[in-house]
Amino acid sequence: MPHVEKRTEIIVTPGETTKRLDQFLTNRESYFSRTALQRLIQDGHITVDGQTVKPSHKIKPGDRILLIVPRPEPLEIGPEPIPLDIVYEDEFLLVLNKPAGLVVHPAPGHWSGTLVNALLYHMTTHQGSLSVIGGKERPGLVHRLDKDTTGILVVAKTDQAHRSLANQFKKHSITRIYEALVWGKPKSGEGRIDLSIGRDTKDRKKFSSRTARPKESFTRYRILQRFGKAAAQVELVPGTGRTHQLRVHLSAIGCPILGDHTYGGKKVMSVETVMIPRVMLHAKKLGFIHPEFKKEMEFTAPLPFDMKEIVEALMKSTTLAEDEK
Repeated sequence: MPHVEKRTEIIVTPGETTKRLDQFLTNRESYFSRTALQRLIQDGHITVDGQTVKPSHKIKPGDRILLIVPRPEPLEIGPEPIPLDIVYEDEFLLVLNKPAGLVVHPAPGHWSGTLVNALLYHMTTHQGSLSVIGGKERPGLVHRLDKDTTGILVVAKTDQAHRSLANQFKKHSITRIYEALVWGKPKSGEGRIDLSIGRDTKDRKKFSSRTARPKESFTRYRILQRFGKAAAQVELVPGTGRTHQLRVHLSAIGCPILGDHTYGGKKVMSVETVMIPRVMLHAKKLGFIHPEFKKEMEFTAPLPFDMKEIVEALMKSTTLAEDEK
């Protein structure tokens, strides 16, 4: 038996309806995807009354389910010469402008070519180090941006800097401002979106208000520019830091982010004749108190070139549409 990271015992209650084992556990153990649970069942790490079963096994009241999650094998992450757009750096932290398409840390499907690989290379060539609080797979990472999201991201070099920055994120004292291009346009020029969200009960890869564990979240928005009725450029200030929060919140008010197929479907992949290549979300500004110097620091990144191109194309497209009326 491998070293155990987590052991959970569940007794099926009398009021529970008959259902598949993998379905039952997916609703109970929100940390795992259904695919991951099916793999654990097939590998014999999940048993019912001491017996190995299939994912399709039908549970019944009184069943004793034992879930054992083996400790993962150590992951070797190596430095890779990936260019970084560094905005600021000292012995305690590093601030960079993340490009689109760069995954922040290694994960299934992206074991290399990540920001972490790039940071490790940067540190070896500049005789630096990264904080280890985030673990071997996430050295230096205090927060993250999705693969297609661009913009400012801060990295901790020391554990002390990591703790300070993480505490600021936890208290929401960090200044964070995003810009996005959205489908349609919000009804008001500015407003606040209050919507508790969590992992979706039907699609484990998504987050929504349809969740067993809702977490309070809110986002303030302001329209910067309208492109007729087709789209808008908005400024976003998240009051909380939930996973996919901005994407879920904008979708909830009927204005999903352009290029966000997950939360907007096919309709957001083009506007008029303009094709959208990726999720049009940019982390424009990040401000915090320096962990060591105790002074306010603020960093800004201009819209990336591809977003500027989309803005210009939308302006031309909507102008032509108005002229043809």
